[in-house]
Amino acid sequence: MNVLIVDDEPLARSRLRRLLAELPETTQASVDEAADAAEAWTLLRRQRVDVLLLDIQMPGQTGMDLARRLAGDPGVHHPAIVFVTAHEQHALDAFDVSAVDYLTKPVRRDRLAVAMGKAALWLRAQGAVASTPSGVETVYLTVQDRGALKRVPLADILYCRADAKYTTLRTLQQHYLIDTALVDLEQRYAEHFVRIHRSALVAARAIRSLERPTSGVDGFVQEQEAAGADAESGAWTLHLHGVPDTLPVSRRRVAAVQALLRAAPST
Repeated sequence: MNVLIVDDEPLARSRLRRLLAELPETTQASVDEAADAAEAWTLLRRQRVDVLLLDIQMPGQTGMDLARRLAGDPGVHHPAIVFVTAHEQHALDAFDVSAVDYLTKPVRRDRLAVAMGKAALWLRAQGAVASTPSGVETVYLTVQDRGALKRVPLADILYCRADAKYTTLRTLQQHYLIDTALVDLEQRYAEHFVRIHRSALVAARAIRSLERPTSGVDGFVQEQEAAGADAESGAWTLHLHGVPDTLPVSRRRVAAVQALLRAAPST
């Protein structure tokens, strides 16, 4: 994976480089740096960049200007864009240019890991990264099934839902229970799952459509309404391939899911 860090502050670039080196997923990544949008544009035209860690407020062109310039130039390879900024007010604009995530400074290592996982998903959706190299061992989760323990391939899991003291995993065939918290699953398998609600993670490949429901007819929507109109609630509902289940999408996660759907190749 080739990563380009764009920030006018040397210390900010150094911190991101160090954090990337500490993450198992990116410890072998090739990392370049640019101090402004003009320098970044030169690098983007000269070499392939898979992930762009992009500051917004910089002298000259802003990071948002660079993202829009990228979107308008089909001659340049489009990387997965993760905005890294001290300002929260640009979040909605960021997802308008199909950013996969939006980090605020100072960046935490666990939060960067989640963002890089989303970037890897985006790249696979674009066909830019091979999905699973040959010879790589299949990842399994150990679950409870009728009083026995069973190994379920991670690739078979469509979503994870918080359920009292346990977490419910859904495959095409059935539900399973594990005692691993959602946040642990999100951090451990950031390249597989996307957070859509405080109570749910979903496999990006399983997403079929995103809709605003007309009435709360399923359990998820009813739970969401009962929780009140906080920042995690919303009227959006996610539909999945292969199962009738629907999942709630909180308002703060809608833009990210829309960006993921737009990034998916047409079939």
